[in-house]
Amino acid sequence: MAAKKGNGLLMVYSDVAAEHEEEYNRWYNEEHIPERLSIPGVLNAARYEAVQGGPRYLAVYELESADTWHTDAWQKWLKDPTEWSKRMSPSVIGTEYIRNLYTRIYPDSVSEETAQSGMAPVLLVGRMSVPEEIDAKFNKAYNTERLPEATKIPGYIRARRFEAVMGAPKYTTVHEMESMDVVNGEGWKAWSPMVTPVWNTEVRPFMVHEEGSPGIFRRIFPK
Repeated sequence: MAAKKGNGLLMVYSDVAAEHEEEYNRWYNEEHIPERLSIPGVLNAARYEAVQGGPRYLAVYELESADTWHTDAWQKWLKDPTEWSKRMSPSVIGTEYIRNLYTRIYPDSVSEETAQSGMAPVLLVGRMSVPEEIDAKFNKAYNTERLPEATKIPGYIRARRFEAVMGAPKYTTVHEMESMDVVNGEGWKAWSPMVTPVWNTEVRPFMVHEEGSPGIFRRIFPK
């Protein structure tokens, strides 16, 4: 069975003016997502809408690797867009537009279970940076102190961490959840302020979130 998750991720955040909203969503769902899914190396895709944080819309593309974005098949669509794309692309009409390309840094490999999993109903996405001198400490504390505790929360599916190869900030964490009940539940509320040895004293005070981060997003396409 073909994998649905790989080593790369493209995340496109956007918002548009109210007068474009209906057509923008039709363009994205009816043309743009199917177009991108036709490209070799694009494994899956979904669109989300912000419940908290932002920007309002988030399109997530699971990629075999970050190199998929640079292939001739992908670049063809960028260089020769359809007439509809020329009018509706967020790069044209977006009041907000962020396009970040990532490569996975955690976990070290994609398990068979993860590779075969679909697009989560709810995502909590953190976009952050830290001073370069604490990079190693940040990554170790995140991976060994924070995330193992998150996996114990009922309804929490998994976390993956990525490093940007295009766009900023440097790091993003994608928490996948079964429903909004997880982020509203006691388990998540207890996890967020949880004190662990290195994270709270040597890392968290120096971590900077981008505007709108962390954001909570619910899937709107496919339903």
